Amino acid sequence: MKIEELKILRGPNYWSIRRTKLIQMKLDLQEMEQRPTNTIEGFGDRLAALFPSMYAHRCSVGQPGGFFQRVAEGTWMGHVIEHIALELQTLAGMNTGFGRTRGTGEPGKYFVVISYLEEDAGIYAAKAAVKIAEALTDGTPYDLTEDIQQLREIREDTRLGPSTGCIVEEAAKRGIPHLRLNKHSLVQLGYGVNQKRIRATIASTTGNIAVDIACDKEETKNLLGAAEIPVPRGTVVRTIAGLEEAVEKFGYPLVIKPIDGNHGKGNTTNITTWEQAEKAFESAKLYGRSVIVEKFITGFDFRILVINYKFICAALRTPASVVGDGIHTIQWLIDETNKDPRRGYGHEKVLTQITVDDSTMKMLDEKGYTLETIPPVGELVLLKTTANLSTGGTSTDVTDEVHPENIVMCERIAKIIGLDICGIDIMAQDLQTPVSSNGGAILEVNAAPGFRMHIDPTEGLGRNVAEPVIDMLFPDRSNGRIPIIAITGTNGKTTTTRLTAHISKTAGKKVGYTTSDGVYIQNQLLMKGDCTGPISAQFVLKDPTVDFAVLECARGGILKNGLAFEHCDVGIVTNVASDHIGLGGINSVEQMARVKAVVPETVYPHGYAVLNAEDDLVYTMKKDLKCNVALFSMDENNPRIQEHCKKGGLATVYENGYISILKGTWKIRVCHVKDIPLTFEGKAVHNIANCLSSVMATYLFKSITIEDIRTGLQTFISSSITTPGRLNFFHFKHFTFLADFAHNPHGLKLLCQFVEQLDYPYKVGVISGTGDRRDEDIRELGSISAAYFDEIIIRCDKNLRGRTAEEIIALLQEGVNSVNPNIPQTVIANENLALEHIYANYKPGALYTIMCDVVAGALDKIKELKDRESAS
Repeated sequence: MKIEELKILRGPNYWSIRRTKLIQMKLDLQEMEQRPTNTIEGFGDRLAALFPSMYAHRCSVGQPGGFFQRVAEGTWMGHVIEHIALELQTLAGMNTGFGRTRGTGEPGKYFVVISYLEEDAGIYAAKAAVKIAEALTDGTPYDLTEDIQQLREIREDTRLGPSTGCIVEEAAKRGIPHLRLNKHSLVQLGYGVNQKRIRATIASTTGNIAVDIACDKEETKNLLGAAEIPVPRGTVVRTIAGLEEAVEKFGYPLVIKPIDGNHGKGNTTNITTWEQAEKAFESAKLYGRSVIVEKFITGFDFRILVINYKFICAALRTPASVVGDGIHTIQWLIDETNKDPRRGYGHEKVLTQITVDDSTMKMLDEKGYTLETIPPVGELVLLKTTANLSTGGTSTDVTDEVHPENIVMCERIAKIIGLDICGIDIMAQDLQTPVSSNGGAILEVNAAPGFRMHIDPTEGLGRNVAEPVIDMLFPDRSNGRIPIIAITGTNGKTTTTRLTAHISKTAGKKVGYTTSDGVYIQNQLLMKGDCTGPISAQFVLKDPTVDFAVLECARGGILKNGLAFEHCDVGIVTNVASDHIGLGGINSVEQMARVKAVVPETVYPHGYAVLNAEDDLVYTMKKDLKCNVALFSMDENNPRIQEHCKKGGLATVYENGYISILKGTWKIRVCHVKDIPLTFEGKAVHNIANCLSSVMATYLFKSITIEDIRTGLQTFISSSITTPGRLNFFHFKHFTFLADFAHNPHGLKLLCQFVEQLDYPYKVGVISGTGDRRDEDIRELGSISAAYFDEIIIRCDKNLRGRTAEEIIALLQEGVNSVNPNIPQTVIANENLALEHIYANYKPGALYTIMCDVVAGALDKIKELKDRESAS
């Protein structure tokens, strides 16, 4: 078996709108295509022995054990690999269960689709599943331990931590979208101008000065002490001599820690001897030149959480430890503690397993203990110097026990330091009495405090501490979104996108939009090339100056990565025609319609899908949609339009020369097509259709008026600047070039129908074929051209996409000759040479219509010829 391709889907996609995180593996079963599982002796038994937990897989049978039943009856290896990949992730603490296995249309080749929680783990599981299936087939022993541990490590390296994760989850509950901005914990909440950012539990609202102060323990202590907040007595030292002075001044017990440390790194507590002090000093200096020496405060370790300067909750923290029973060794007690089902690897569970490290051995050695020591009954043996949950510590919620005076003190501390998300470490006998009177003290103030101890305490109530963070970042229940209009279809996407963006800009919006020739932010071209995929869309959604997004969403991006957004406000489908059939596992126009339907299916329930009522495949999409539907048609008497509007629906139509909006039984005339430059006085019929969808999409926003729409239509001029490669005329002294990105039969037919209406004495088609299209598609380009032009010049695209130039030329000629074998034909494979040939051998008054493949290249060459003519 061979993996031919792996695609990572990160948004709504062909397989699922709701399950946005999928791995799509193209798998060639090779000889295994002839070997279903019931023909492989012992396969089912070996599978069940290796994965007994797979009994829970119901599969299509619909009951526990269903998958094993399918294996016994006989199923193909792609299906088995799907289930193995899912179960591997589950065994590694990533419970995910969506999968599909479907044929690609090629014999023996399948798409195996699995869901994932962490992208890198999903990829690893997919690859490992193939190896495991091969081992099970061959009867070779296989140990899952290494794979499961590897998956756990990948998960911990790549996942959002529990603190960041809970904030993101709370945002999702509110309908606030998020984008992960790096592989760590930097996350954008919301889109465009409404975005906020978090990194761990530091928010974009958190001040730099406050974070700097919190990271400087001495500065923090000085500020708090000056404000009459109880803090331990201490000083900062850099040398052994300074350490001696501090020991003499404050006396034992002491705490020694780095001045700018975090997470307890380099901290040593309860120091009672000079030898311990020297070791602690050297340990702290590993994290910085300056070291704090302060009086050790006895009591319990508490953490107070203050968000937006309001007390939220409190927890008692206990370092990793075991309690002696007078019978067993410390190592046995650790192993037994780790059997607690609440303890797991890293952050996968409420508690973390206790690991023995150098710090643990040092603490035991100071007590004269080893791992083989049997502590007496009831003795608490501490194994870590700090109470962090990540090192095996535990937490107990004590929120309801905090004295009001302590609450006021903690809210003051947050204000004094300036931290809107603030963790305050207190050492005291309890929090039920004021810290100022019970001998306790404030040890540290933390920027980016961990939330895990509050979300899932070992004992007591869990607290939704993410909620006040989201309340602070998005007050008044705002959702951080900006309007999104998403546009898909076979033809007309780019022109519709540009016109929609132009109308929106006319209405005062700060628009970001993506097209097949680039990404534009407020009319500035910032990315060049085909930018119709999710990376380009995210570029717009990340931009903090954008308040309105218009996104062209092409087939390729949807199939390769899914959409960049989970929801949009308006989704336009222009049409569905037989282009790109046979690519990416899409083998029929019906399947292509399913790809395009992903866009309207992501529209919010309160939003609108804008559908072409004249296209059967597009119109049919409405039955599966859970949003509102608006229609457009070139015929106001279209029965579908009439039925829709009788029910109070919205539509745009072309009637009596006007672009009009139908609102139930009411008609609003927006603009006469002769006043719309894009339609070339109504001759460019396909652009009238593009206007219809743009008008409807923008009309749906209350902030865009009919006057805005009318002005936008009248001021959008078709040119090589505003609409590159879309009906671009270049008038030379004795002939004219018309450049257009008509790259499929449907688009070429529309272009030719437009050219037919133009008043030129001689019309020449400069045509090409795209190598990755079907033979019949390339032939059809030739036959359409022969029906409309007086002469044909055949050239080849720069990228032949898997074919030879000779193949493409021959197919085009077959199409031409099938309609008019007598039409003059010239073959000039290179596009630039073809344009040079025309310039040197033009027919006076002729129109040369060029099908552009690389739009920028063709336009640059034409402009070069234009400059040459001007200079001559």
